[in-house]
Amino acid sequence: MTDAPDGPAEGEPERGTRRSPRVGGGGSPVGSTLSIVLAVIAVIAGFLILRAITDDDDDGGGTISPTTDGSTPGTDAGTSGSSPVTGGSTAPTAPAVAKSAATVVVANASGISGSAAGMTQALAGAGYTMGDPGDANGPDLTATIVYYVDGDANAQAVAGLVAADMGGVQSGPMPIPPPIQQGLGAGTVLVMVGTDTAGKTLADLAPAAAADTTATTAAP
Repeated sequence: MTDAPDGPAEGEPERGTRRSPRVGGGGSPVGSTLSIVLAVIAVIAGFLILRAITDDDDDGGGTISPTTDGSTPGTDAGTSGSSPVTGGSTAPTAPAVAKSAATVVVANASGISGSAAGMTQALAGAGYTMGDPGDANGPDLTATIVYYVDGDANAQAVAGLVAADMGGVQSGPMPIPPPIQQGLGAGTVLVMVGTDTAGKTLADLAPAAAADTTATTAAP
């Protein structure tokens, strides 16, 4: 008689035999069903992740929104279809008006005989186109003035040149009627010779203009 039992104990499987796998209620193995469920979940999760990535790419996939002025960012809107504007250019200066651009008439307003004829000769020698000298209407003047036909740009420019050559006398629009007894004829500039310029040449009047300019510059 041995200590080992002759057969398996009650409730203990025999040696050398395999246990049957656990089965579910429908007869399928429990482990196989769980694996299938996990695989389905993994497929669904992967599909959702792939869809999210695709949506992100579609939303920001390199499209460039137009700016408010219709141009594309990164381009110079001012250069599309037009040449760039270059700076630093200056408008061409108008050419100086020639002294012969208007006819100048001299009237004696000083009461000194021969003043109109003498100034006519002096201005003609300086390059001006001269009309016949005459006598002024009204009282004598102490200050010479040069008139020009209002609205005539050439007459105004020539009047300014005459006023400068006569030592910087005043100039202004022509009164209506012109203050000369003989009339202007073809003249558009009228020199009313006063006592300040009567009997003087342009050379005599030039130093006075230079002295006035120096005094004005030196004044504080």
